[in-house]
Amino acid sequence: MSRNTSVTRVDVSSVAQAQRVPVHLMPCEIEHEGPAHVSEYLTATTKDCKLEKTVSFRGRGLKGQELSCPQGYTGLVLKDINEPSSDQEDRLLRVSSVFDKLTYWNLETPPNSDDAVVMAMDWPELAQAIHGPVED
Repeated sequence: MSRNTSVTRVDVSSVAQAQRVPVHLMPCEIEHEGPAHVSEYLTATTKDCKLEKTVSFRGRGLKGQELSCPQGYTGLVLKDINEPSSDQEDRLLRVSSVFDKLTYWNLETPPNSDDAVVMAMDWPELAQAIHGPVED
């Protein structure tokens, strides 16, 4: 039985040059590499009564919510510097852009507290409560 011995490294020196960009997390896979002119194809309208965004993307209704990164955290968009040809080769990633909030989209139902992405944003605070020092 073989074991995956590859290592993934992130070139953190690339954070300083990275642009702050708007990020959208969509419930689909888009076969495109590189920047996208999102504002030309995806215009979200915010309802007055909720903090909910709605949009139609290729005829499908999407409902979204803007999520902020947890306090003290910055989101990173990573790009392969060298694409490994096998799972045994090491990967080197660079930071192509950074973000402090993202718009998370669901198909036809608004994001809610049971969604994994929404729960992930609460994890650092919960982890600190569980693993942090106990105050008397």
